[in-house]
Amino acid sequence: MLLTDLRLGDRIVDLRIDEGVIVEIGPALGSGDSFAGRWVSPGLWDFHVHFTQWTLTSQRIDLSGAGSAAEAAQLVAGADGQLIIGANFRDGLWPDAPSRALLDATTGAVPAVLVSADLHSVWLNTAALERYGHGDHPTGLLQEDDAFRVHEHLATMPDDIVDEWARTAAIAAAARGVVGIVDLEMAWNLDVWQRRIAAGHDSLRVEIGVYSQDLERALAENLHTGQALGPLLTMGRYKVLSDGSLNTRTAYTWEPYEDGTHGMLTVPTEKLVPLMNRASEAGIVPTVHAIGDQANTLALDAFEHLGIGGRIEHAQLLAESDYPRFAELGVEVSVQPEHAMDDRDVSEKYWAGRTARLYPFRSLLDAGATLLFGSDAPVSPLDPWIGISAAVSRERDGRAPWHPEQRISNAEALAASTRTTVEVGQIADLVITERDPLAASGDELRHMPVVATLLGGRYTYRAD
Repeated sequence: MLLTDLRLGDRIVDLRIDEGVIVEIGPALGSGDSFAGRWVSPGLWDFHVHFTQWTLTSQRIDLSGAGSAAEAAQLVAGADGQLIIGANFRDGLWPDAPSRALLDATTGAVPAVLVSADLHSVWLNTAALERYGHGDHPTGLLQEDDAFRVHEHLATMPDDIVDEWARTAAIAAAARGVVGIVDLEMAWNLDVWQRRIAAGHDSLRVEIGVYSQDLERALAENLHTGQALGPLLTMGRYKVLSDGSLNTRTAYTWEPYEDGTHGMLTVPTEKLVPLMNRASEAGIVPTVHAIGDQANTLALDAFEHLGIGGRIEHAQLLAESDYPRFAELGVEVSVQPEHAMDDRDVSEKYWAGRTARLYPFRSLLDAGATLLFGSDAPVSPLDPWIGISAAVSRERDGRAPWHPEQRISNAEALAASTRTTVEVGQIADLVITERDPLAASGDELRHMPVVATLLGGRYTYRAD
């Protein structure tokens, strides 16, 4: 296979691909698929998704535009079906509070579940509360573990239906230049992806994670990080959630919230360290969900105590003294840049005076940390260009950049969204674009036109 007339830096080159690997790069190598001077880059990865949740969210009532609880409740009024499901509400800035009575007034006796954008809370009406075992709950707003158990119920659908939606979502991701995802769905994902790939899902490479409830099963099956589990499928990491989230005010912080609480430490250190050690000794590298600054300090302390590297997911609010510890301890930082755009207003309300330490990408890179970009889809869209844009510009919707001192370069943002390079000997996971991603503005990056995506030298998307 030969791709011709591609821009690679300041050169026009051809790429010869054999058995999925780039074997030659040079000028005028012969006749092939011409791309007329468009830019070639490594294929993009999303290092943090919940793919089945992303798939299901695409079929739910969108509540992202709701400016109040009353408005969200009204958006699901009159919805058809035996179960009403809405998604993507953000209540951190609402003037009113979610309540079962408010949702009952618009949904009646039909069970209704509204899922927050960060997945850490769900709002249920009386019928749904009774269905899912919380009939005596005073408000209907469930958080953290209670919310996650409701997610499990909502995901109970016929495999063939969910898999077909997943196929559509994967094809859409490939059309944005995505070649791979780290799927941190909170379920036993091995069987799911083996089934999907066996049925012909071949648009993405998939690395799967495992959670505490399935850790012993993973160890019993001798799974370890980096293990090939079949075509396009790899074993990833052990994920443990150490705190909550900003929008639910459960992220664990040093300074208190307005109500005097510090959020929620869902897995205290005395439990976190043994869990991480159990996984690490068996060859499964830990990755710790930590959003608040105190949660991040404690997670780094755990890595240091065990003398192992790993990864922290989110790392939204950090103590400045922790910036250099990521590099010192060999702990990667898996971040979601678009969350900075989503959370800027709620952050200024609940973390006022601390926002200079929110999403500190420039400071982390300057301290030697390794950044990995993701979407946390469905929390933000599964489109790495959106995250790259947010990291480069720190602005959206025409607003002034938010903490522009934390902006990073196009090249740094692209590196945080890829796993390969365009060099001889590298796997031919490639994205070809209309614009130069290293010179594009923030807005141009957000709407980057993708011409083609190749996975191991095979087209998974081509616009021409």
